Amino acid sequence: MTQPAIQPKEQPVLEIKNLKTYFFMEKATVRALDGVSLSLAPRSTLGVVGESGCGKSIMAMSVMRLIQSPPGKIVEGQINLLSRAEKRVIDLATLDAHGTEMRSIRGGEIAIVFQEPMTSLNPLYRVGDQIAESVMMHQKMNKKQALERALEMLSKVQIAAPRQRLKEYPHQLSGGMRQRVMIAMALSCNPSILIADEPTTALDVTVQAQILDLMNALKADFNSSIILITHNLGVVSQMASQVAVMYLGRVVEFANTHVLFHKPLHPYTLGLLNSVPVLGRKGGKILVPIQGMVPTPTEEIPGCAFEPRCPRAMKICTEQPPQLRPTEEGHLVSCWLHHEP
Repeated sequence: MTQPAIQPKEQPVLEIKNLKTYFFMEKATVRALDGVSLSLAPRSTLGVVGESGCGKSIMAMSVMRLIQSPPGKIVEGQINLLSRAEKRVIDLATLDAHGTEMRSIRGGEIAIVFQEPMTSLNPLYRVGDQIAESVMMHQKMNKKQALERALEMLSKVQIAAPRQRLKEYPHQLSGGMRQRVMIAMALSCNPSILIADEPTTALDVTVQAQILDLMNALKADFNSSIILITHNLGVVSQMASQVAVMYLGRVVEFANTHVLFHKPLHPYTLGLLNSVPVLGRKGGKILVPIQGMVPTPTEEIPGCAFEPRCPRAMKICTEQPPQLRPTEEGHLVSCWLHHEP
C-alpha cells in the first residue's frame, strides 16, 4: 500500500512518493528504501533522523541519482522536483542518472554537502578551481568570472582570507574550513534545495554551531530549502521546522519540530528522545536505551518492523504493517497504537 505524501501548505519544491531503492546482491535483496514519501516546502528545513542504517543517506543519494547501478536500483516511486529553471515539475526517477538533464539538475538545482569533505574535495586541485569548475558547469561563466564567483562564495561562508584560500589545497585547510568550502561549492549555483548529510558530525561543538548558523543564514539569502540528515536530535531541534523519523527504510513519524519533541507518538521516536542526554534533566530521570538491534533490510517482516524492539507491541503488530496516516493536521504516524486496524 502506498504511503501518503506528507504535504506542506505551499506547493512543495520536492515531493517523494513511495520511493523504493533496492540493492540486488548475490544472495539477498537489500530493501534500503521501502516506500518513503515526503514533501519539502519552499524556504524550509526538513530534519530526517534515525539510527544508522535506516536509509537516510540512501534517500539523499536516490534524490541525487547517485545510487551505483548495479547493484542498486530505484524500483518504484517518484522524485518530483519543482524546477526553478524550467518552471515545471520533473520526476527525477525517470531521468537517465548519467544524462545531460540530470547532470544539469545535480549541483544546479539540488546540491549536497557530505559528512566528510575530504572525500568530496579533490586533493590534487586548488579550492578555487574546484568551486569555479562547478560554476562553469551550471552557469554561463568563463574561468575568470567563475573564480570571482568562488571568491564571493568563500566570503559568504565567512572563511578568513578568502583570496588566499582560493589558491590553497584541501589538506591545507582545517575540517571546519573544508566544510565551509563544501557549502560554498554547493550554493555557488543558487540551488533551490541543499541536502546536508551529517554536515557537522566530524567537527567540534564550537565549529558545529558556526556551520549550522551559517547554513541558516545562507538559506535565507538564497531562498533555498534544506534537507538536514542527521542522528543528532539536538541539531534538528535548532535547525528544522519539520522532522521525519525513519526506521528500516520507511518514515514512521512526521510532525512539526515542536510537536514531535513535545508529543511524540511512535514508540521508536519516544525511544530516540529518551536516549538523548539533556542538560539539567529534572527528577533524576535516567537515559533509557532502545532495546535490541535494527533488523537487516533483507529480512521479510510480515508486520511492523519495530515490533521486535517495541515495549508496547500488540498481536496485530506481528501480522500487518501499519501505514503512515494522520492523527491530526500535520502529524503523521505509522503505528497501530494510534490507528484502528
